[in-house]
Amino acid sequence: MYRFSVTEPHPRRCILPFAAEPPQLADLRRAVKAELVGWGMSALTEEAQLITTELASNVIKHVGQGTAATLVLDAGTDQLRLELHDNSHKEPQSFHPTCEEESGRGLQLLAALSAAWGTTRTVAGKAVWCELPLALDESRRRIQRATTVMEAYGLAVGSPTARLTHRPVLEESVTSLILDLLHWLTAHGLDPDDILDRAQTHFEACSSSVTGPVLLP
Repeated sequence: MYRFSVTEPHPRRCILPFAAEPPQLADLRRAVKAELVGWGMSALTEEAQLITTELASNVIKHVGQGTAATLVLDAGTDQLRLELHDNSHKEPQSFHPTCEEESGRGLQLLAALSAAWGTTRTVAGKAVWCELPLALDESRRRIQRATTVMEAYGLAVGSPTARLTHRPVLEESVTSLILDLLHWLTAHGLDPDDILDRAQTHFEACSSSVTGPVLLP
């Protein structure tokens, strides 16, 4: 699956063209997960994957199997926006199907999961969009800041990718960054052990107050 991702400047944006066919759904979900993990937003993975499946399935059922479609992810400072573009002007199915109807149940789920949703006409057809809010707690803010730092660091050291999504690459890059910081602290006459102890103390205090899964897996 072709993927185009932009991480600088913010907000982050990812474009995922695909063919609206059942076998493509698993690839699409995996691509969404990889992108969100890379952005430090793994806590939204389950909801985003479910919404992606419903939006893509709606295209397959009501526009046509094999339709060319595009999923767009836009991450701002306080929300994640998902847009599913297709080449049909046909509006999504009703939110309130009868007991015998199956169409529309996916959009009921979409409404329940998202803070807002809607349909926008485009030159080529339409885009169905929804927005997931980002928790603005201290842990989430720190994760997002660290993600930005890691992307910039990956570029500075000539990493083959600025999006560090694979665990071995991530571990090696974080270790290298911490090592550089230790050298920087020493060069400025600071005690690395003291700084690390203070950071660990703050981390443990923050972790004890976290109620939801906001850390990278």
